[in-house]
Amino acid sequence: MKRQLTEKLWREEKYRVMFHSQKHYDQIRKAMRDQFPHEQIEQLINDALHQTPTKSSMRNACQHMWGYFRKVATPEEKQKYEQLLNTCDVPTLLCFLQQLANHYSVTYLRESTILQP
Repeated sequence: MKRQLTEKLWREEKYRVMFHSQKHYDQIRKAMRDQFPHEQIEQLINDALHQTPTKSSMRNACQHMWGYFRKVATPEEKQKYEQLLNTCDVPTLLCFLQQLANHYSVTYLRESTILQP
């Protein structure tokens, strides 16, 4: 039961952690594989969220989320994504990714805390 809670927590926080720190993301992935206790995973996530995101970590997380739409997005959506990514307009880009997640019914992303309003 506790394991399911931990997996749900990680599913919801995964991209937000990646957005803040790739190093922490990798550390938590390993901790999940090694089945660390829920409390430890929670603490690792909290530690990650206290990191200041870098341009690189934010871009990386957005690119990972874009992967869900790469093959289904219209040429206009692809152009808008590229423009937002290149101008580093992260708040607008996250909002756009949220719109795409809703439009294409990508539940995994819709449930991700990084795209919550």
